[in-house]
Amino acid sequence: MMTNIVVPELGESVVEARVARWLKQEGDRVEVGEPVVELETEKIDLEVNADKGGVIKTIKHKEGDDVKIGEVLAVVDETASAPAAAAKQPSGNGSKATPTARNVAKEHDVSIASVQGSGAAGRVMKQDVEKAIPAPPASPAPPAPRERSERAEERQRMSKRRATIARRLVEAQHNAAMLTTFNEIDMSAMMALRERRKEAFKEQHGVGLGIASFFVKASVAALKAFPPLNAEIQGDDIVIKRYYDIGMAVGAEGGLVVPVLRDADGMSFAELEHAIRDFAKRAADGTLTLPDLAGGTFTITNGGVFGSLMSTPILNPPQVGILGLHKIQDRAVALDGQVSVRPMMYVALSYDHRIVDGREAVQFLVKIKEFIEDPGHLLLES
Repeated sequence: MMTNIVVPELGESVVEARVARWLKQEGDRVEVGEPVVELETEKIDLEVNADKGGVIKTIKHKEGDDVKIGEVLAVVDETASAPAAAAKQPSGNGSKATPTARNVAKEHDVSIASVQGSGAAGRVMKQDVEKAIPAPPASPAPPAPRERSERAEERQRMSKRRATIARRLVEAQHNAAMLTTFNEIDMSAMMALRERRKEAFKEQHGVGLGIASFFVKASVAALKAFPPLNAEIQGDDIVIKRYYDIGMAVGAEGGLVVPVLRDADGMSFAELEHAIRDFAKRAADGTLTLPDLAGGTFTITNGGVFGSLMSTPILNPPQVGILGLHKIQDRAVALDGQVSVRPMMYVALSYDHRIVDGREAVQFLVKIKEFIEDPGHLLLES
């Protein structure tokens, strides 16, 4: 009996993928649930498993091909048996490594098969490969003098994620009336509160108290005060969301990803900190799932972790608002007629002017400023 291995449902708004790597070849034996092929999508990389055991009869798409949901990837013969020689071949750790781990291994010429995995079922993670990278020599020889200037070029095919990021960023600017408003926040009170509470918080909850959870709490409170920023446009209708799924933009290898904190209004500071750190770790490991990235009603992005002092964040469609955080920097400010040095942060709100007026956008950002500069007020609100 023949069984098809097809491109599965890929999650919200994802309709196609790219065949990144075949983990099995024609004639190989596969068991139920065993990974057969790795697909690259605009959001994550994922493995497609065999629904039935048998021998791979034919492979329909080669590596690098673009495929759509429901297309046949391979055909499995449930009644056939693999050749004896193939059955004896050992399977290394290659098929049990994350895509990020394989990329790092390739970059540093590390054999995946020789790396001991620390993930589930021995899966090789990015950090496992990094530990296996040989240390550079203590005193490398100076490079030989270049005889003439090299004018090399390298052409690379865009990954599905990078191509989608490029397309969606252009679409956001073409399809929305996007404007950005700025403000600055005195971080003194929030930083003092963190300093007072960080040891007790970590001891009680097992996680550090960062600034991200404060801004999530402040954003939810501000969204409740200004509902149009928690909405989207569908045709001629404005759909205002009465739930608060906050996307947290995370820089990952291969491009930006935005995992979502679901029902963030009901999460405690500790739950937010645990979830945000988990997202960051899994983004680095390449183990985020499609459900982690689906949906979202509002997004927060923090360019400050890379040293950005000010930027204009681009909307994440179909959302109509995105909050940009930046580097905390000591600056001289005037307070009560005196010059004082304070830890200051510029914040930016990009919004879709089609349904959000400038007045609402400015007041929204002022509300964020008020909550962060008076974190006691924020605690009462939450």
